[in-house]
Amino acid sequence: MKQALIAVSFGTSHHDTLEKTIVLFEQTLATAFPERTVVRAFTSSMIMKRLRERDGLDIPNVAQALEQLLAQGYDDVLIQPSHVINGDEYDKLCAQAAPFVSKFARLSIGRALLTSVEDYFAVAEALCEQLPLKTEDTAIVYMGHGTTHHANSVYPMLEYVLRDMGREDVVIGTVEGYPAFEQVAGILSKRTGVKKIIAYPLMIVAGDHAKNDLAGEEEDSWRAQLEAMGYAVDCVLQGMGELTAICDILCAHAKAAEQEAV
Repeated sequence: MKQALIAVSFGTSHHDTLEKTIVLFEQTLATAFPERTVVRAFTSSMIMKRLRERDGLDIPNVAQALEQLLAQGYDDVLIQPSHVINGDEYDKLCAQAAPFVSKFARLSIGRALLTSVEDYFAVAEALCEQLPLKTEDTAIVYMGHGTTHHANSVYPMLEYVLRDMGREDVVIGTVEGYPAFEQVAGILSKRTGVKKIIAYPLMIVAGDHAKNDLAGEEEDSWRAQLEAMGYAVDCVLQGMGELTAICDILCAHAKAAEQEAV
């Protein structure tokens, strides 16, 4: 049986963070599944278009990758996304894969990073390992992407789990969902004694949102707004995909999907 594994990411046009995150994700899968040919696919049409026009790189989406694998004679395909939530992009990849289910002997899809309760605790533990020790004068702020999809509820749940693990200093907000910066600022303003903010992207890659919306020089970036509130701000532009523990969680999801499909 000819086997393949499609490592699916939202995508990024920033080559620096791609090498640190998406490549690590793909290498982790390749090591764990040596019998499978690992191929790359993105779900963001905008990112794929930008890479094609700017760099001449043609990254397939899930449907295109499956079409190519079918033409190459593969009959067992495992799809593992690096998406943080089971939101619109995850729904998109599942919809693109659906027409191919009957065309392969076996086609299985792993779950997104934050799916089960166990996932939340595993991700929270991975994040905590990277955080500085908790102090009274410092708060940790994470910027997630956010969405209108019902899966947006993962963000407050993850914050709740982090508090349960003793990190009451962590506040999670999103760029395009709820809670937004307004809610983050409101929570911080009630924490007397906090003078410093350490901000991280709660995203697999540290791309446009991390570099511009979080740490940018424009007055509407989170950094600028927090500094205007009087805080000293340190932005750590590290995507979650740089953490080996995060890649290992995604790899475990791929293993589970493979076993469930047997």
